[in-house]
Amino acid sequence: MTDLVVKDNALINASYNLDLVEQRLILLAIIEARESQNGINANDSLTVHASSYIQHFNVEKNTAYEALKNACDVLFSRQFSYQERNKNGHIENVRSRWVSEIRYTDKEASVKLIFAPSVVPLITRLEQHFTSYEIEQVRHLSSRYAIRLYEMLIQWRSIGKTPIFEINNFREKLGLTIEDYPRIDNFKRKVLDFSVSQINEHTDILVGYGQVKAGRVITGFTFTLTQKKQPKDVTPQPKAIPTKNTDETNIDTLLKNDDWVSQHAHMGESWEQARARLRLEAATGKFSLVPTT
Repeated sequence: MTDLVVKDNALINASYNLDLVEQRLILLAIIEARESQNGINANDSLTVHASSYIQHFNVEKNTAYEALKNACDVLFSRQFSYQERNKNGHIENVRSRWVSEIRYTDKEASVKLIFAPSVVPLITRLEQHFTSYEIEQVRHLSSRYAIRLYEMLIQWRSIGKTPIFEINNFREKLGLTIEDYPRIDNFKRKVLDFSVSQINEHTDILVGYGQVKAGRVITGFTFTLTQKKQPKDVTPQPKAIPTKNTDETNIDTLLKNDDWVSQHAHMGESWEQARARLRLEAATGKFSLVPTT
C-alpha cells in the first residue's frame, strides 16, 4: 500500500507550531492509523518505530532515536487551532492538543501515542473535504515551513492557483509568532523563498507566488502550482488479454482501494462522491481501464 497521508482540510488549514521531527512523527502516525485494519478511536494507541522514521526520511539510526525521544518530550504540550461548522451552521473556533498520551521505549526504539479525540475524525472519517499526498513528496523537505506550505498548496492542485493568503493568517498557519521574522524581507527570504525552493526541488509540484499589496504594504500572497511531468515508463509491458466486463471488474477493485480513490478525487469531494463519479466516468467511457493494444 502506498504511504498516503490523508487529512481533513480543517487540519490542513489549522494553525500550529510543530518542529520538523514532530511533523514527521505525526505524518507517520497518520499513516499507521489509516492502515489499521479495525480503524482507530481516541483510546487506541499507535506505534511509530525508529526504523520507519529512518526508512521514510533517510536519516542515521542514532539521529532517528534521539529525534523521536526528544519529540516525545514536547509533543504532548503542543496544541493547534482550527474552525468547524456546528449543527446550527455556525463556525466554531476549536483548540486541541495533538495527543492525549505519548511514550517512548528505549529498548524498542519506538513511540506509542494516542491521538486526542478532536484529531481522530480529522484523519480517519473523511466524509467531507480532504487532502491527500504521498509521504514520499515531503521526504527531503528539511524545513518545517516547507512541509506546511506544501500541504496548504496541494489543496488547490486541481485548480492550479490559490486564493489570496492574508499575511497574518498565513503566518499563523505556518506556525509563526509575531516575534518570528517580523520584517517582511526576512520572512520572504528565510521562510517563503526557502520553502518554495525546497518544494520545487524535491516534490511533485512547481510553485510560484505573487505579492498582494495595499499601497506599498504587502498584505498577502497568491500562489500558482503545476504538476511536474512524470518520467515516461519505458519498461516493456505485457499485452493484456481482453475479457468480458474488464472495465467493470477493474473499477470495482479500484474503488475499494482508498489510495487510488484519493489520488483521483477532486478537491472537496467526499469518499462516496469520488467513488460515484469515478464509476460513472468508467461506465460512460470518459476513461477506460482496459489497456489498448
